[in-house]
Amino acid sequence: MNHFIVILGPTASGKTALAVSLASQFKGEIISADSRQIYRGMDIGTGKDLEEYQIDNNIIKHHLIDILNPNEDYSVFHFKQDCHNAIKKIKSNNKIPIICGGTGLYIESVLLDYKIPNTIPNIKLRQKLERKTIQELTTYLLKLNKNEFKEDYHTSKRRLIRSIEILEDKKKINMSNLGNSILDYAIVIGLQVDRPLILDSIKVRLHSRLEQGMIAEVENLIASGLDYKRLDYFGLEYKFIGQYLLNQINYSEMVNLINIGINKFAKRQMTFFRRMEKRGIKINWFNKNQIKDIESIINSSLNQTS
Repeated sequence: MNHFIVILGPTASGKTALAVSLASQFKGEIISADSRQIYRGMDIGTGKDLEEYQIDNNIIKHHLIDILNPNEDYSVFHFKQDCHNAIKKIKSNNKIPIICGGTGLYIESVLLDYKIPNTIPNIKLRQKLERKTIQELTTYLLKLNKNEFKEDYHTSKRRLIRSIEILEDKKKINMSNLGNSILDYAIVIGLQVDRPLILDSIKVRLHSRLEQGMIAEVENLIASGLDYKRLDYFGLEYKFIGQYLLNQINYSEMVNLINIGINKFAKRQMTFFRRMEKRGIKINWFNKNQIKDIESIINSSLNQTS
């Protein structure tokens, strides 16, 4: 069995619950495609929701969660490598791999078989670039190679700096190989939710996570030695909670800024998924309540002769 399943969608769309349900139905194991869930100690803010991996008294095995400490770097190169290793391991157990997450670039790197240079972090360059604004970094990247700039992806200093770092190393990600052999076996399910519902879900989830102790989680990260600049690196909840702890903003401002930031993030995610479709990736869009239709399309694909 060469097929594997991909579950993608914007934040707060219900991806994990669907992936767990499908893993139970089709005897699968889940590979997380989330750029922050790889880090230990970042549970509430990244929405690991590990309790969701238990269904009908069975625990669904998961991969690429809690594999690094927060001060360690990780890249698309590492994800593609780790994801392929996880797929092989899952298949060797006669299970179906289910890649689930909202980091579109991670998922696309596997489906389109990116050829990625393993550029070693250039600490001196990073320190120099960290002093620049997002606009200055954007200008720098455009000057190096305007074709490398992607408006829907280069939305943070971290991503801009990493792209500049790779270009300065005179290497580039080669996205020309579409890896059709991989695409042929991918069953890609996209969860779509009306914009007003997503905004409401984000707001409700944010307040729930704050009640669960998200601020205490960030305090623990700082107490363990993580600095505030690293919190900025992780963005969204961690960035603004860091500012709150530094008394740069008050509680209400923090909540508002996190909510606005996640709303914009969800919109960027959908823009990226639409771009994936333009690049040749077929995404079968459903809402989370169409479970029977989703199971039907998966059954149909799995029953096809490999």
